[in-house]
Amino acid sequence: MIAYIKGIFEQTLDQAAIVDVHGIGYLVHISPATASRLPSRGQEVKLFTYMNVKEDGVSLHGFLTQEEVRLFTLLISVSGIGPKVATAILATLTPAQVMMAIIADDAAALSKAPGVGRKTAQRIALELRDKIKTQEAPESGAAVSADIYAGSVASEKKDALDALLVLGYSRAESYKAVLETAEEGMSTEQIIRLSLKKLHTT
Repeated sequence: MIAYIKGIFEQTLDQAAIVDVHGIGYLVHISPATASRLPSRGQEVKLFTYMNVKEDGVSLHGFLTQEEVRLFTLLISVSGIGPKVATAILATLTPAQVMMAIIADDAAALSKAPGVGRKTAQRIALELRDKIKTQEAPESGAAVSADIYAGSVASEKKDALDALLVLGYSRAESYKAVLETAEEGMSTEQIIRLSLKKLHTT
């Protein structure tokens, strides 16, 4: 498994980026959203990757953030969802918006992505919401757990915490980020977005 590719960005070609790593050009499939955020040609780039292995070949799919590749992996775990659909979703919605749509069972938001019909969106929300909600429960005696469940945004904080855990962050850093960003009146999406921003700067 290749976790990431770090090298010199050469060019884009048919929704893929060519990255030169010590003289070897890697073809990495990317979304239009990722393509729009790539550096100028000749500059260094780091793409977090997922290696898709099929009977007819092997392909690399690249993203600029770890949250995106983790969500991509989560999305393709849904029955009937392949790399093309998962990439379309991540090209249309941010990681925070995807997690919020799953938590809120918002099929309309997910179906904004090209090629994602309402039934497909409902299946994504159903299967992934169950995975999010079955995260390991926090220790009941921990003081930080009481903080998560306290106040008028308790439900939103818990949902945001679940989302961060699914995105691969540790329980400790997820708790810290949520507690330091969540304020009264905030939606789950706002908490997720601000927590991700905080995690990126620490």
